[in-house]
Amino acid sequence: MSGRAHEAGAIHGDFGYRGPAWLRVPPDVNALMTSLWPQTARKGDDDGVLRVGGIPVTELAREFGTPAYFLDEADFRARCGAFKKAFDRADVYYAGKAFLCKAVVRMLMGEDLSLDVCTGGELATALSAGMAPARIGFHGNNKSPRELERALDAGVGRIIVDSFDEIDRLTSLAERLGKPARVMIRVTVGVEAHTHEFIATAHEDQKFGFGLASGAAFAAAERILRDGVLDLLGLHSHIGSQIFDASGFEVSARRVLGLHKRILDELGVQLPELDLGGGFGIAYTSQDDPSTPDDLAERMFKIVKDECAVLQIREPKLSVEPGRAIVGPSMFTLYEVGTVKPLDGLRTYVSVDGGMSDNIRTALYDAAYSATLASRSSHAEPTLARVVGKHCEAGDVVVKDEFLPSDIRPGDLLAVPGTGAYCRSMASNYNHVPRPPVVAVRDGQARVIVRRETEADLLALDVG
Repeated sequence: MSGRAHEAGAIHGDFGYRGPAWLRVPPDVNALMTSLWPQTARKGDDDGVLRVGGIPVTELAREFGTPAYFLDEADFRARCGAFKKAFDRADVYYAGKAFLCKAVVRMLMGEDLSLDVCTGGELATALSAGMAPARIGFHGNNKSPRELERALDAGVGRIIVDSFDEIDRLTSLAERLGKPARVMIRVTVGVEAHTHEFIATAHEDQKFGFGLASGAAFAAAERILRDGVLDLLGLHSHIGSQIFDASGFEVSARRVLGLHKRILDELGVQLPELDLGGGFGIAYTSQDDPSTPDDLAERMFKIVKDECAVLQIREPKLSVEPGRAIVGPSMFTLYEVGTVKPLDGLRTYVSVDGGMSDNIRTALYDAAYSATLASRSSHAEPTLARVVGKHCEAGDVVVKDEFLPSDIRPGDLLAVPGTGAYCRSMASNYNHVPRPPVVAVRDGQARVIVRRETEADLLALDVG
């Protein structure tokens, strides 16, 4: 999948590039998506207005206000289907931490995907929307006894255990409640993923999982099998997030399957499942070149097959956990420009009505984003701009560097693509700013799936 950003042509109102083949829009449309945008996003030839699901963002802004997240439901469902088809011999668990609400859960159910959650709140959302408990996986490095008890009562399909304390806690609960507990062991495989240090999760010096090199992962399997209370399904590995280099997954698979073989040889147990996690990268800028689901599936199936042949063991049932790769490109954020401040010889600062409260990733991870003028066409020369928010924070940056038309002005609408993953999930009320809504758009219809917070919501929590 090619990661081409909207360059000068797109800035001036023309989405001039064909999207990835696995999500290609019909060839007769008047403007074709880029890999940064949802599949129904396009700009009008005459007015330069961005449309999604057939609706101009100018109309969406009037009805729902700004800032707001807009989810292209057709794109989201297509990406679910692409992963489901590519990983046809595996189980696909959508990683709910990327973005989760009841409407998304129902979309996942409609596309026959399972769901990975990592807190009691995410579990409650999944159950309230009707997701079958057997299709839920429960992650987390510090699950409380109450969360574990709720998972057991609900009949969650698998719990990914992360520590010896959790094994003890879950064993005690399962015995007391008389409930089956199906578990996987999260293994820290020592792979250095090429990503930001805060979202690399397979190196030894971090909070997740049982170390492979230290022997902790094998000891965890030994304890679970010896006690005979928990049902050990298999091993789990997750090496990080926003990863483009698939070689990390290959190394991880080899190391986890080596442990799988050791458990068979020394403990006499053939584990039926293997989860290689998620973390598949998406295109945020023209520098990003992520893999397609087909490419990922081909490589991951092959390495498991080849390694199992070398080890002379049966292939375990594979599962993966895409989150960002599904919802990330399916959503964009729409802002209204408030002030424009040119700094001679430097850049132009374009302030919008949101900021780090609706997208903390730029400040937290130094993440790069793109932006485009969404409410009109412009033939003005491009100028180097920095899109910033309204918060009292110098680091309140939405897009660090983007070429925008030099006639950008207050009242214009700016759209930032690729905001489906972690933006609403990590949103805050910094400076007492209410969080934006999430609006799903499909076939000319728009509906709120997460409503906008109000000042009344903020004040309702203040009991002083």
